[in-house]
Amino acid sequence: MSTFSRRKFLGGLGASALALPYSAPWARRVPAPGAGAAPPAGPVFLTVPAAQSGIHWVHDNALSPMRYLPETVGSGCAFLDYDNDGWMDIFLVNTGRCDFFDPAHPPHNGLYKNNRDGTFTDVTAKAGVLGGVTFGMGVAVGDYDGDGYPDMYVTGYGHNILYHNNGDGTFTDVTEKAGLADPNWSTSAAWFDYDNDGKLDLFVCSFVKYSKNNKVFCGDNKLGKRYFCIPRVFEGRPSKLYRNNGDGTFTETGHLLGIGDHLCKAHGVVATDINNDGFLDLFVSNDTSANYLFLNHGGKHFEEIGFSAGVAYSEEGNPRSGMGVDSGDYDNDGWMDLYVDNIDHQRFALYRNDHDLTFTDVSGITGIGAATELRSGWGIRFIDYDNDGWLDILQTDGHPDDMVSSYDLDVHYHEKPLLFHNNQHGGFTDVSAHAGPAFQRRWGSRGLATGDYDNDGRIDAIANNNGAAPLLLHNVCGGDGARNHWLGILLVGTDCNRDAVGARVRWGYAGQHQWRLKTAGASFLSAHDPRMILGLGRAERVDWLEVRWPQPSGRVERFTKLPVDRYIRIVEGKGIVD
Repeated sequence: MSTFSRRKFLGGLGASALALPYSAPWARRVPAPGAGAAPPAGPVFLTVPAAQSGIHWVHDNALSPMRYLPETVGSGCAFLDYDNDGWMDIFLVNTGRCDFFDPAHPPHNGLYKNNRDGTFTDVTAKAGVLGGVTFGMGVAVGDYDGDGYPDMYVTGYGHNILYHNNGDGTFTDVTEKAGLADPNWSTSAAWFDYDNDGKLDLFVCSFVKYSKNNKVFCGDNKLGKRYFCIPRVFEGRPSKLYRNNGDGTFTETGHLLGIGDHLCKAHGVVATDINNDGFLDLFVSNDTSANYLFLNHGGKHFEEIGFSAGVAYSEEGNPRSGMGVDSGDYDNDGWMDLYVDNIDHQRFALYRNDHDLTFTDVSGITGIGAATELRSGWGIRFIDYDNDGWLDILQTDGHPDDMVSSYDLDVHYHEKPLLFHNNQHGGFTDVSAHAGPAFQRRWGSRGLATGDYDNDGRIDAIANNNGAAPLLLHNVCGGDGARNHWLGILLVGTDCNRDAVGARVRWGYAGQHQWRLKTAGASFLSAHDPRMILGLGRAERVDWLEVRWPQPSGRVERFTKLPVDRYIRIVEGKGIVD
């Protein structure tokens, strides 16, 4: 739908109708056209080998001649501080037993404790999170019971698992008690507080109806082999929304609130606020069917507006193969934009927020479209990799069909990662060629998680590669002598949800100001460092910092005389506590 058509569709919704409560305090200037800032000289990321990191773990995709579809979709990963020592640990999701895969010794997940020296120790068995009882897909991390320790929800083909963090280095499977088993096939998930009652709820992406006995044959007569079926041949299922009851149990409310009315082939989800009303909305990518944008009406109902918003289909009106998603204000105008990657020959979509419940796909004019024409994307993240205050884009790619090069010489099963630098005037520069050695190799990447595992203020990343070892990327942007300054903050809610999902942060430095919204979910099958790193460029101080906490309090707290180049913890109602 064209921008004009969408404006006409919205009819009488004028400027006054869309002057939403949060819009004015968080409005931003629109960047003036210009050359923009030059990207820092590379490399940006160095590849950390297993011999150096201690992460000796490999994903088992259970690849078989039958080419069962779940074999090529997983898996995800996470940065989380499971033991609350202030250092990011790593969780890696593996496959396990299901109706088509029953090995004598099933693969296991990987939980690696950060040793604070750049190395990690495998504590999976000790922590009780080996898995192997479901064909694992993704992981969502959130402190759902507010006890101060992050819990993990692992999705899969077969059923899902809720691991409760016991606070002593171990986890307990509480799935049945919580009511979150959710059989069939789930992919990404997101912990967020949809009704602003101070407790984290859970959205779970449902993928297609699928089983070993599905009577669908996908073969190529030229090769004489089976290949992975395209999801359009399968029926979709409604995704799930679970309300936190506050007693360790959850109630599925999506079927009552508008979520369950829509069949999904969902791969990715991000909880964001597209209209600045203080209630988190959901952008959901669907594979071979229209993407969904669920607008949250006061925590009481979700309206699916993907079509009228212009994010459901391509500009030609065709459904695409949506995979990973993210949301961030890349142009610093005070409104959250959306990003979704697709399969080859479809281009990825960068949707600029038009401030009126519509979006414009600007992938063409920003340079994203041309760079992704022949790529198949999975994990994606808006990150400020150089701490200049502007959101860049990191993404991991790989085609789902391991035989694709047999019929398309321009497309590869393994693909190079991409890194785009924000040029600060509405566009991006592809800096992948200078981003580091990993960007010159091809990988079969799926999940992508971002986080600062060495606490140096630069965002690192890990990608889970299908059927292979993970890729750990250490951010070395700027070296030790030409680095931009930063401030890292961990927000802790008291009245609002403890993870402070939905909080808005503004900061001022060197005569300018930026902002961030703490989203949930994002990327593909993965979870991320809960801390926010605020880039300062060359400024040596933060003039002020303002936090607008989510409801039910909605309080605004302002701070001055802040340190730089370090992490601080801010507790709702108590200020900076360390």
